[in-house]
Amino acid sequence: MQSRYRDGVVSTFSEAKKGKSDTSTDTGTVTTDSAKGKLHRMNHVPGLPETTLTTRASALSDRLNQRCLCVTLDRKLLADAVDREMADPALSFNLIGNKPNLFSNVPVFLSSAAIAEMQSIVEAIEATARLPGYQNAVLGRAPESAQRDFGPLGAFMGYDFHLDDDGPRLIEVNTNAGGAFLNALLANAQKACCREVERGLIQMQEKKFDTRVLEMFGSEWRLQRGAGEPRRIAIIDDQPEEQYLYPDFVLARQLLRKHGVDAVISDAAALGYEAGKLLLDGQEIDLVYNRLVDFSFALPGHAALAAAYRDGAVVVTPNPHNHALYAAKGNLTLLSDPAALRAFGLPEEMLTRLEGIPKTSLVTPENADELWQDRKNLFFKPLSGYGGKAVYRGDKVTKGVWAEIAGGGYVAQVFAAPGQRMIKLDGVPTQRKMDVRLYTYAGKTLLSAARLYQGQTTNFRTPGGGFAPVFVV
Repeated sequence: MQSRYRDGVVSTFSEAKKGKSDTSTDTGTVTTDSAKGKLHRMNHVPGLPETTLTTRASALSDRLNQRCLCVTLDRKLLADAVDREMADPALSFNLIGNKPNLFSNVPVFLSSAAIAEMQSIVEAIEATARLPGYQNAVLGRAPESAQRDFGPLGAFMGYDFHLDDDGPRLIEVNTNAGGAFLNALLANAQKACCREVERGLIQMQEKKFDTRVLEMFGSEWRLQRGAGEPRRIAIIDDQPEEQYLYPDFVLARQLLRKHGVDAVISDAAALGYEAGKLLLDGQEIDLVYNRLVDFSFALPGHAALAAAYRDGAVVVTPNPHNHALYAAKGNLTLLSDPAALRAFGLPEEMLTRLEGIPKTSLVTPENADELWQDRKNLFFKPLSGYGGKAVYRGDKVTKGVWAEIAGGGYVAQVFAAPGQRMIKLDGVPTQRKMDVRLYTYAGKTLLSAARLYQGQTTNFRTPGGGFAPVFVV
């Protein structure tokens, strides 16, 4: 009997030489019945040790990432969903239709073991951030605006990973991680091409994103205010309508409004602070969902927000305190230093988890020569950077750029190779790099997503690239 997945399953086992074969003309791939049977039984072999199953699951995800060229994104389904959420087809086209590289056509496959390992690293970082010694160290070099803890934990934290042969490697933590709402929409616009994709779709559909988002903002409010719910939420950035991920803001606003929350999008410069209230167009703002990259609210245009935050007049999430504890680039030097972490009192089990963070060092005049000699194994990031700006792969650094790096204000991170995902571009199999982001709250994953790209860092300019759903196999 012919499988209904015939056009979606690729041959992931080159060693499978027996059994009837069939060719899928639209994907340009070949499958064998015996290979398909082996493929789908891989995670369910009675009697095998768990380590064997984990190894096989990882091998399966690697093979699928290299050989499954299926297009799972149903762009009509996505467009219909965007129209429905935006409630304005013209707005939908302007926001989504003119961004051809925002979404990739393919998913990324990961083993449950890889997801669990990433989650364990997140939990270890969260545990570290609660240690008084660690807090004193990072807050000691943070600006004044970051010193006070008003309670909120930080909405939509972003933990970014590369996956190499040694497993997940955390390369960065973000407190203004964009794209969660877009990725939630993307996850629901997928079609099954094979059992692995169908299994991943079922798992994603079981996650109630809307409910988790509402619970998160409610929790942030109560951590500072004690009880109740925010009545009016402002999604804040600089010139939000000019931001590439502005559609994410609109989806966030629509989700909140759908559930009875008065939500607005605003430029931070449009806010005012009077009589102990943060105001927008004369109306009080209860909670700010902060998407600014001025992490300390130091710019003149953010003065009203800075004053209201300082006085505790508004709940802000994520806020300068969250950024100082988690996302300041210099923190990676501590999180990858076992001796420092032991001195802070981090348990050995948590130390083992943090081995998934590549060694990171502050660039100083004293170690500049040594780092230059080892530059091909390093990645350089500015302490005050964001969004992949002014970051350099060591083997591509010129002497002119090195003079800037050696002058200070950078960290050097041991290079962790990104994962690889094969896609089909204009009918030709083409390799793309990939990273994986866990969107979290209070250390728990709300949503996982991947980004496919070409070049030194993630971007949305790569043909065939963009956000991709993560399917667990």
